[in-house]
Amino acid sequence: MTRITNLVLKLKVWKDTKGQDLIEYALMAGFVAVAAGAIMPGVASSISTIFSKISSVMTAASTQS
Repeated sequence: MTRITNLVLKLKVWKDTKGQDLIEYALMAGFVAVAAGAIMPGVASSISTIFSKISSVMTAASTQS
């Protein structure tokens, strides 16, 4: 019986889509930021600064072990 239970639990993990929502929200926020930069050129420099900071933080995080 434990083999069947383990198989059922593994199948439930494959159906888990909670992380997908987070990615979709991040993509939507990025799209809104790019659209705002295209519509309002005055905001474009601050958006560029924010993306640069995010990029540097992610680069630093990926190099740490």
